[in-house]
Amino acid sequence: MDRKLNSGNVIDALSDLFILRGILSFIRHDNGPEFVAEAVQDWIRAVSAKTAYIEPGSPWQNGYCESSNARFPDEFLNGEIFYSLREAQILIEE
Repeated sequence: MDRKLNSGNVIDALSDLFILRGILSFIRHDNGPEFVAEAVQDWIRAVSAKTAYIEPGSPWQNGYCESSNARFPDEFLNGEIFYSLREAQILIEE
């Protein structure tokens, strides 16, 4: 959770997840700038993972994520008032 994610944020998050759960065979992603960045693609290759790209305009290729993105505002964000970005980050992570 942040105002904007960049390739460094993505690499940090993926590194933490890989440490906790092991290296994934595939990382499914869309064409967002943080995922198509050369640094992220280089890092994914370096850890021997592969990408499973979601074509633009094809949300059915990742239904779980799209469903979560659609429900999240209604189930959490619309019912909470956040007084700072840090407060939102802590509550969302919980």
